[in-house]
Amino acid sequence: MRNETGSTVASCYTERMPCLRAMGALILFRRACAVLLALGVASLYGASSASGADSLSDTLVVLPFFNLSPASGPDWVGESVAETLREALAGRGLIVLDREDRLAAYRQLGLRPGALLTRASVLKFGEALDADQVIYGEYFINSAPGQPASLRLTARVLNLRRMSQGQEFSETGPLTDLEQLESHLAWQVLRYLSPQNAPSEEEFRKSEVPVRVDALENYIRGLMTNDADQKQKFLLEAVRLDSRFSQPAFQLGRLAMAKQDYQNAAMYLSRVQPGRMQFREASFWFGIAKFYLGDAASAARAFETVLQTVPLNEVFNNLGAAQLRKDPAPAIESFRKAVEGDPNDPTYRFNLGYALWKRGDFAEAAENLKVVLERAPEDPDAPELLERCNQKIAYRLARTKRDGLERLKTNYEERAYWQLRAALQPNKPQPGDVK
Repeated sequence: MRNETGSTVASCYTERMPCLRAMGALILFRRACAVLLALGVASLYGASSASGADSLSDTLVVLPFFNLSPASGPDWVGESVAETLREALAGRGLIVLDREDRLAAYRQLGLRPGALLTRASVLKFGEALDADQVIYGEYFINSAPGQPASLRLTARVLNLRRMSQGQEFSETGPLTDLEQLESHLAWQVLRYLSPQNAPSEEEFRKSEVPVRVDALENYIRGLMTNDADQKQKFLLEAVRLDSRFSQPAFQLGRLAMAKQDYQNAAMYLSRVQPGRMQFREASFWFGIAKFYLGDAASAARAFETVLQTVPLNEVFNNLGAAQLRKDPAPAIESFRKAVEGDPNDPTYRFNLGYALWKRGDFAEAAENLKVVLERAPEDPDAPELLERCNQKIAYRLARTKRDGLERLKTNYEERAYWQLRAALQPNKPQPGDVK
C-alpha cells in the first residue's frame, strides 16, 4: 500500500535515526522531569485523568505483575498478565514495547524480571525505555486449604508525559479463570488508554480466542526460560494442549528459523491466523522459509500480504527476490521501491543491479553495482557482475552459477515504522490486527 502518507512515512522510517534524534529534546525534557520527581520537587501521584492517552503516538511498556501472594504461588502468572495486556493493546494499534526491550531495561538497571519494584523504580524503568506510559500491577493468590485458589489482579497506569498516576483496575475470580480475568482487565485498560479504539466488551471478547490455562502456563514458561531445550519443550506442550493458540506456534516458528529448519518453520508460522498480533511478522518469516524451500510463489504471496498494511523496505526487497525467480520486470519494480526507501543499502542496490543485468539493462545495472562497491568494497559478487555489465555480457550467456544471487533481508522493523508514523501523525489511529 504505497499511498502518499505511506510513502512519506516510509522515507522517514528509512532515516529513522535522524528522525529519532529530532525527537531528542522531548526525551531530554522527560528525563529532566523524572529527575525532579525523584528529588521530590513534583508530586508524581497527584491528579488522575478520565482518559489515559495523550495521543496515539504514546509509547507504552507493560511490566510483569508483582506477586504479592502470602505463599510463593505460581511464578508465571505476572508474566502472563503482562503478555496478555501487551498483545491486547498492540493488537489494537497502540505502540507497545516488546518483551525483549523490557528485558534489556531490566539488565540495564540491574533488576530481576518479576521482582517487586517501588514506584520510584517503576518510574526509572519507564524513563530508561523512553516510554510515555507504564502499565504495571500485582497479583494475589489465596489458596486456603480445601478451597479453590482465587486470584486478584490489580493494574495501574503511570503516565510519564503528564507525570501522574492514572486509574486503577482490578479483577477477582478463581485462578482457573485466569484467561478470562486477564482478558477483561486488558479490555478495561484499553478502554482507558484509547477509548476511540476500544470496541465494546462483547466485541472484544469475540475477537479473543479462549486459551486453556494449562496451555497458557506452558507458553509463558517457555518464554521465561533461557534453556533452549526447555523452551521448545514448553512451547510444544502449549501447542499440543491448544492447537488454536497462535503465540506458541509463532515462537516455535522463530526457533525453527534460527536453526534453518525451514520446513518446520513454515509449518508453525502458517498456524498464526489473520487477526493475531503476530500475523504480519509471521507472514514475513513464512515468506523467507518458503523462499529457501524453493517455493517462490508462496513466498511472494506472503510478502504481498505484509505489504497490504506496512510498506517496509525489507519486505519490498524480499518480494523482489521471490519475483525474480520467475520474471525480472515485477522484481525490478519491487527492488526500486526498496531502494527508494533506503538508497544507501547495499543489499537493495545489489538486488536491483542484479535484476537489471538479468533483463539486459547494463548501464543502469552498472550504476547500482557501483554504489554497492562504494558501500561494501568487499562484496563477493558485485565486481564480476559489474564487469559483465561493462562488457555487455547478457545473462543468457553467463555461467549458471550467476543464478540465485538474490539477497533477502531478515530484519523486520514494523514497530519502528508505526512509531515514526505516529510521530508524524500523532492523533491518527494505527491499523490494529484484531478485527
